[in-house]
Amino acid sequence: MIVLGLSSGTSADGIDVAAADLRLEGDLIRLAPLGHRTTPYSPGLRQAIRNALPPAATTMEAVCRIDTGVGQEFAEAARRAHEDFTGGRAALVASHGQTLFHWAEGSRIHGTLQLGQPAWIAEATGLPVVSDLRAADVAAGGQGAPLAALLDALLLSGRAEPAAALNLGGIANVTVVRDGSPPQAFDTGPANALMDAAVRRVTGGRADVDSGGALARSGTPDADLLEHLLAEPYYRLAPPKSTGLELFGPAHLDAALQKIRVPSDADLLSTLAELTAVTVADALRPFAVAEVVASGGGVHNPVLMERLAARLRPTRLLTSESLGLDGDAKEAYLFALLGFLTWHGLAGSVPTCTGARRAPVAGRLTPGTGPLRLPAPVTTAPRRLRVEAPGS
Repeated sequence: MIVLGLSSGTSADGIDVAAADLRLEGDLIRLAPLGHRTTPYSPGLRQAIRNALPPAATTMEAVCRIDTGVGQEFAEAARRAHEDFTGGRAALVASHGQTLFHWAEGSRIHGTLQLGQPAWIAEATGLPVVSDLRAADVAAGGQGAPLAALLDALLLSGRAEPAAALNLGGIANVTVVRDGSPPQAFDTGPANALMDAAVRRVTGGRADVDSGGALARSGTPDADLLEHLLAEPYYRLAPPKSTGLELFGPAHLDAALQKIRVPSDADLLSTLAELTAVTVADALRPFAVAEVVASGGGVHNPVLMERLAARLRPTRLLTSESLGLDGDAKEAYLFALLGFLTWHGLAGSVPTCTGARRAPVAGRLTPGTGPLRLPAPVTTAPRRLRVEAPGS
């Protein structure tokens, strides 16, 4: 079954779309990547999303406009991928949408909101759409995150030594896989979120990222600021736990800089890269993993990767490319996988990772232009995932 997966992360940079040919054989899922691209949001929609993100106030009109705009731009990205990557052979679309709010109070999650009306995607592609992929886990008492744990646990299964998958998006999340033990996963804290906020701060909004980590490399971590940031109580919460821009957004950085002497621009970026490295390494230390497999936008920041490698040592730091999966496309492939599982009546989260009471089937279905015909539910849950070349 060929499935299109669509997502947009907390940075709201654009739409990741990937096409995957997925086959289930016993407890093994075979995933053949067929193509991936990132399409930037239109400037107006991107600004509207950022204007509505916490801690900003917003209106129901703005929410409606964003929901429609994200749905329409996801729809166009899916339509093009359907033609370019699959030759019109895809059978299903799975859309994560754009997270606008994650309602967290301490370690408890009360709700989560992803926008991007799926009816636009169904209309543009003619295909059924699985969307709203986090809510069922939250209703079952879970965090609704990190959903990446499902793919990570399948991909890293069967290793002789404990291993962890690390995603460096706006927020950093890890999945720890140890033979003989249930997987564990949680958000460790910010990855790129505070660094990107700092870049916008020091450039007056002219830039969104520290390209190549150039500014961070020219600076030195500020000990006082780093100590203040590390005092955030979130880091000491026990997993499962999840977070977002509601906590680690621009306001978090602004509040710290009001209390601590503002360092130079270079030192500020260097400090925030060190913050991510320290908090990831500290979070993984109790698990004594032998290697960490990283993916996400943060792997393109060489300073961040160098600091992570230093803080994690002697644990080996790799990227997901070593396992055959493009790190920039991993989340889009994750949602293609989740859609595939939902279509076949299989659970879309790992309770030991999200904290849910049970593992629910994820999402809701929007019919395409034809009748909705679901296959008979599969009774054997997958335990392994193998990335293969198309046609193998």
